[in-house]
Amino acid sequence: MDENQELNGHAENESPDTITRVTGMYKDWFLDYASYVILERAVPAIEDGFKPVQRRIMHALKELDDGRYNKVANIVGHTMQYHPHGDASIADAMVQIGQKDLLIDTQGNWGNILTGDSAAASRYIEARLSKFALDVVFSPKVTEWQLSYDGRKNEPINLPVKFPLLLAQGAEGIAVGLSTKILPHNFCELIDASVKYLKGKKFTILPDFPTGGIMDASNYNDGERGGKVRVRAKISQYDKNTLVINEIPYGTTTTSLIDSILKANDKGKIKIKKIEDNTAAEVEILVHLPNGISPDKTIDALYAFTNCENSISPLGCIIIDNKPHFMGVSEMLRRSADHTVDLLKQELEIQLSELEEKWHFASLERIFIENRIYRDIEEEETWEGVISAIDKGLKPHVKHLKREVTTDDITRLTEIRIKRISKFDIDKAQQLIDSLEDEIEKVKYNLNNLIPFTIDYFSTLKNKYGEGRERKTEIRLFEDIEATKVVIRNSKLYVNREEGFIGTSLKKNEYVCDCSDIDDVIVFTQEGKMIVSKVADKTYVGKNIIHVAIFKKKDKRTTYNMIYRDGKGGASYVKRFNVTSVTRDREYDLTNGKAASVVSYFSANPNGEAEVVTIHLRQAGSIKKLKWDLDFSDILIKGRNSKGNVVTKYAVKRIELKEKGVSTLKPRKIWFDDVVQRLNVDGRGELLGEFRATDKLLVVNQDGEVKTIAPELTTHFDSNMILLEKWQPEKPISVIYFDGNKERYYVKRFLIENGNKEELVISDHPKSNLEIILTDWRPMVEIEFVKPRGKDPIPNLEVDLEDFIAIKGIKALGNQLTADKIRQINRLDPLPYKEPEIVPAEAMEVIEEEEVHEDKENSEGESQTSIEFE
Repeated sequence: MDENQELNGHAENESPDTITRVTGMYKDWFLDYASYVILERAVPAIEDGFKPVQRRIMHALKELDDGRYNKVANIVGHTMQYHPHGDASIADAMVQIGQKDLLIDTQGNWGNILTGDSAAASRYIEARLSKFALDVVFSPKVTEWQLSYDGRKNEPINLPVKFPLLLAQGAEGIAVGLSTKILPHNFCELIDASVKYLKGKKFTILPDFPTGGIMDASNYNDGERGGKVRVRAKISQYDKNTLVINEIPYGTTTTSLIDSILKANDKGKIKIKKIEDNTAAEVEILVHLPNGISPDKTIDALYAFTNCENSISPLGCIIIDNKPHFMGVSEMLRRSADHTVDLLKQELEIQLSELEEKWHFASLERIFIENRIYRDIEEEETWEGVISAIDKGLKPHVKHLKREVTTDDITRLTEIRIKRISKFDIDKAQQLIDSLEDEIEKVKYNLNNLIPFTIDYFSTLKNKYGEGRERKTEIRLFEDIEATKVVIRNSKLYVNREEGFIGTSLKKNEYVCDCSDIDDVIVFTQEGKMIVSKVADKTYVGKNIIHVAIFKKKDKRTTYNMIYRDGKGGASYVKRFNVTSVTRDREYDLTNGKAASVVSYFSANPNGEAEVVTIHLRQAGSIKKLKWDLDFSDILIKGRNSKGNVVTKYAVKRIELKEKGVSTLKPRKIWFDDVVQRLNVDGRGELLGEFRATDKLLVVNQDGEVKTIAPELTTHFDSNMILLEKWQPEKPISVIYFDGNKERYYVKRFLIENGNKEELVISDHPKSNLEIILTDWRPMVEIEFVKPRGKDPIPNLEVDLEDFIAIKGIKALGNQLTADKIRQINRLDPLPYKEPEIVPAEAMEVIEEEEVHEDKENSEGESQTSIEFE
């Protein structure tokens, strides 16, 4: 019975759960297949950086090389003599090499790595070896050869590549049980790093991608397992409502990138009007935005929700001694540099041997002709006699030669033609010998100084081929983009307080705020319970909801003020706390945990406001004080699990808000986004300054109206606003305006005394016009005059406005600037002035700056809940 029949017999007699051992040829099949895929297809070799198919393509190109272009179909056919796996796989591999623009000089449509367009058919495109490949990749005299698969041809085991080609081109492959992903690096930086290594210096190499873009390689981990590279498209603002993408991340195409943007728009993550793809030789994708959408915020959203940002995980796996090894790119470069030194040494040794052989024969030839030894063979009748006669004639003259004269040497001398002997020039022969000796000495010097010789070799490569190969990918550290901050909120959140439901489908119930499907919602109930849940159509969170809002992680500015009764008939406690992190859908008890505990007062304060409330007690027994005020600013902000401070042990009738509070937190930074004309705390646009609760903004529009406002994030600004900055009440404001009634320019300086009122600082004549407004302490302007007819031009005049006019009331007309006609007024740099120091506001708790939560429930910045008990 043969092995197969034996296996089948066992299978028939055994139960399905019985393990049958695989023997014979089956035992090795999988291992043989895995080894073949790893060694012969997917993973490159360390020596030359090629996979077998790539090596065979390069060898075929070299065999066909005559300086002219060859049809790719012809090259593919020639390669099949060495690689018997079909023309399609060879053509695909060749196109990939050609698109890297290093080893192959291409002609025709070879596809586009930017758009993902494929190359034309092999019969339509042509190729030849690049000059770089001819210089660096081939050296037949130091190449080791092996028989091809059918034994008819010789092919290289490895090509003698004298350059870190594997790192320059990168490599990617999936084998059996392992894979490799070596990212491409910059041509010039690899040469510089090789030189540093040979000089004994430290070096660092980072990826550089042909598509450009921006890269954060802080976690590159030298290209080893576990590393990660983040790549982003290069996006800029084209105009107020348009973004332009000029470079794309590695691994994407313009088509896949646009598809990801459209999908994000369809899902409501971003909002765009349309996309134009103008990509040709360079990438140009125009993203048009609707009115009112911030370009800055959309850029972050594109990184968060589309392929404009990708993560790439490198995995350095290569073949060494017919085995796969994992290593970092620095070690690969060191091995490549050492291999280059070894190859150059072999080439120099071969060159030295050839030069010495030339010198040896040139010296013999001179002796043979100069001493007329060729005459000694005239009487000889046999070949042996000829060889013997020449050998005898040479012996007195060959003592200075470096090796013995062989029969082959004498045979070569007999092959010298009579014409050459007759025209022999002793001086020219000696010059040849001298030049060979100089070359021999030079080669010997290079062999004795291999490292400097290799460094010169690398420097020559950089000078010869480095132009136009500068770094394309910008290296930058990325800040993590919080998706919840940049997502478009295209849904609405509703609440049913009594029944305890929240969700986007409860449209008949109370509206809370706009939201997105990636938001979390924080909910507080009258029983003192808190829960955070993801936005959904409808979610039960607990009855008697007293507060609901979008939850922001690590939010240390939103402060919750709460007074609760501890159990039935228990004492009342007051506490202030933040909620920075929670477990989703877990219920938290904010009271002391006793049954029948209930919240008496609750407020959510987006900027840490601390209000004053009035406590009313029930008349019971001999209680003397039934009413008093409680200031939350006297209560420290602690954790949400804290018990709190005792308010009273008696029954509370009701709690009333007496006075709205000011922030007890560190001043917050506020920016202004000019595109959408909105304030923000996300760092978008121009920084206006750090604001305390009492600080205000100075706003001036083109009509000459001046006002101060609180820096509310919900404020809308007019399009004709010309000045927005943090208001300093003690700082004078200087105005130059044209008075329509008197038809003259006037100057005035004033302080704003009534900050809550909008004031007109120019005359109310229809032709009056605000020319310039300055908020410098000592402002300077330059006046350009209209040239009078028939007179010399009036020179420009510089005016110190502080000296020109004293500070007056905001309603004053001001002083006339000049009686001459003014062509233009220019702002100059102000005079030096030391600003008075601002005393910092006292803060109960200093915390890190975080985003301020905008609560729809209360446009004043607070959300209070007061409960009155029977």
